[in-house]
Amino acid sequence: MAIPLKNLTTTKRTHPPVLSVYGTGGIGKTTLAAEFPSPLYLFTEGEEPPTDIELPTLTGEDGEPKPITSYTEMLDVFEQLLTEEHDFKTVIIDSLDSFERFVWAHTCQTKGFDTIDSNDKGSPTAFGKGYLAADEYWNDYMAAAKALARSGLHVVQILHNKTKQFNDPLVDAYDRYRPKLQDRATDIIMEKSEALLFMTKRTSVKQVDKGFGKKEAKAEGMSGAERIIYTDERAGFLAKNRLNMPASIPYRKGNGFAELSRYFYAPFKTAA
Repeated sequence: MAIPLKNLTTTKRTHPPVLSVYGTGGIGKTTLAAEFPSPLYLFTEGEEPPTDIELPTLTGEDGEPKPITSYTEMLDVFEQLLTEEHDFKTVIIDSLDSFERFVWAHTCQTKGFDTIDSNDKGSPTAFGKGYLAADEYWNDYMAAAKALARSGLHVVQILHNKTKQFNDPLVDAYDRYRPKLQDRATDIIMEKSEALLFMTKRTSVKQVDKGFGKKEAKAEGMSGAERIIYTDERAGFLAKNRLNMPASIPYRKGNGFAELSRYFYAPFKTAA
């Protein structure tokens, strides 16, 4: 069936992206997210909301900040943001790795599993099949997050990090940073987000003369004071973006949103 050439649109982004941000502890992930305009902060049970940043969040019956406590509650809040009038321009989810256990609980409840991962060969969740089943609900969650973005909301998903050995077929195995999620979930979040950003401190190394022709590598003085947002994958960490961002962006407190948002409405890259 022929498609009329008058029915054309543009590939240029016309709405905010879905961003996933992870990094080392205390690096400033929440601080960066708080710089986005008019944010609503959704923190999951087990996370401590920041006390040094003023962020609107849900309120419990006791008048205290209320965490998200289930998978369905998170999606219900997303639905309210899509259907009710409000003044928010950003949704912050803190954190996806804490939310993961709610995805697993919802998967088990819906599918009738006793546990998301079993060592019993006869179990329906043996051999990683529980995590495979959870893909459905991770995809539903990300579809809802992308619907928020299409409605005009910035979506910033915060994650913690872990290190895991990477078996590179070209060189010896090495450790790398990655989001603190089960591997299948990481793949989905990375695929469905417009950017997976890794935050850390820049470390500069210099060679110090130890005498007798020997040298030793040492980190330079205050080199770790500069914070960097990496947008492309390297040997030491996972990252990606489809926003034509440079490989790294210096993060200066108060300027993070201004630096990142320069790329939000650029044309998509053709490859992830």
